[in-house]
Amino acid sequence: MTDQDQAAPEQAPADPADDMPYEAARDELIEVVRRLEAGGTSLEESLALWERGERLAEICQRWLDGARARLAAATKTDQEADEPDGE
Repeated sequence: MTDQDQAAPEQAPADPADDMPYEAARDELIEVVRRLEAGGTSLEESLALWERGERLAEICQRWLDGARARLAAATKTDQEADEPDGE
């Protein structure tokens, strides 16, 4: 094993935010944006807020993508049920 192999980080543990409900992620994201827009934070804090906001936006997007897929599947199932057997 080389020094580079030893320095490579292992897979990061799952972020507890991954299980965060959509509404909680959205509400926290709104607060992060509000704080960033208000200003008055240090560069370090602003960067941390930005990173958190990016993570929250990813969580929200994953929820929305999942909801869209579920709606598409339900719509497809409904359309298939409405089609006559011979067509």
